[in-house]
Amino acid sequence: MPAMTDTLNALLADYQVHYQRMRNYHWNVRGPQFFQLHAKFEELYTGAALKVDELAERVLTLGARPYSTLAEALGAARLKEDEGRPDAMAMVKGTVDDLDRLNGWLRAGVKDAEKAGDEATLNLLEAFADEQEKTAWMMRAFLG
Repeated sequence: MPAMTDTLNALLADYQVHYQRMRNYHWNVRGPQFFQLHAKFEELYTGAALKVDELAERVLTLGARPYSTLAEALGAARLKEDEGRPDAMAMVKGTVDDLDRLNGWLRAGVKDAEKAGDEATLNLLEAFADEQEKTAWMMRAFLG
């Protein structure tokens, strides 16, 4: 299933960038919502780390090699690193943007998995997308 592993590796690369962005936000958030956002970004990078692992293991299960270096991830990722140092609210907006983009790619991956008859990948990606839709909604509510 080369097409499916290409899709999974692209998602893996994007999640590695997202993971690092959440770490960056966790370390560098400032302002009146520090405690709330510091904890939330930790929750998000912990979740992203689990997704990175699950995606890589799914690629291996399908007989391919996952992107496992930073150079591979940065070269393949559609998400790009932040430039500069965003303030707390820009961090929340950046998180929502990431989640929305990731969710679009996850939903496209679900369709690819359905066409390939790969139910395990379909279930994995659908679960990720469902969880992220809710998280994006909550982050939008935080923005007001």
